[in-house]
Amino acid sequence: MENLIHYIQSKISLTQEEIQLTKKYFISEEIPAQTNLLKAGKVERYIYFLDTGIVKGYQNIDGKIVVQHLVAENDFFTSLESFMTETPSLDYYETVTDCKLLKISKPDFDFLQQETKFWAVFVKEVTNTHLNCKLERVKIFKF
Repeated sequence: MENLIHYIQSKISLTQEEIQLTKKYFISEEIPAQTNLLKAGKVERYIYFLDTGIVKGYQNIDGKIVVQHLVAENDFFTSLESFMTETPSLDYYETVTDCKLLKISKPDFDFLQQETKFWAVFVKEVTNTHLNCKLERVKIFKF
């Protein structure tokens, strides 16, 4: 949990009350290597923070596995469209190594989003960071 709190505080300032709310709504889990966290066709119910380990995100496109994400420690991941719209995912997420992760459910995420000020600011910061990373990757592939 300390890595999550440190990560959030690297983006925004937190009061003690906000730290306690974060700790209240995130659930800690230890997951063995090669465990499916999400399969295509299922609705993503959580946003994850990877405390330790490596997770891969991929799609099965015409029978070929296309890895789209390798998630490293101290980062968030989810099938975002599925999570936000509560529709079936096209993505698979699987642990590559033994992992420790923290997860927050859609109802708890929505509660923090609606009832606190800090969460919306934090989500915007993380979203912008991830969007900028994706834009940089697209630039690399342009010739």
